[in-house]
Amino acid sequence: QVQLVESGGGLVQPGGSLRLSCAASGSVFRPNVMGWYRQAPGKQRELVASITSDTRTNYADSVKGRFTISRDNTKNTVYLQMNSLKPEDTAAYYCSLRHALGSAWGQGTQVTVSS
Repeated sequence: QVQLVESGGGLVQPGGSLRLSCAASGSVFRPNVMGWYRQAPGKQRELVASITSDTRTNYADSVKGRFTISRDNTKNTVYLQMNSLKPEDTAAYYCSLRHALGSAWGQGTQVTVSS
């Protein structure tokens, strides 16, 4: 099994930045895809960004040019650098990992963008 632990959420003013981290432990098979999803109250969970083992990335249109996903395979950790944050970015952010034998989710970390 894989365990994912997120960190780095919090309260930030519009235009500010935050960096989320997600560390994976356990049976982390490769190749895999790690990603960040978010869910705002009353809305469906949506993909924010994903990155493959060989660092191919994919972003939601709403975050392109503002967010950057990266990973450190030596640490089994994925990062999400969020810049120019907007109030509409407010949500619970969840880390995910998918590989051929299954998938896992983190517990979520809250990001609130407000003045």
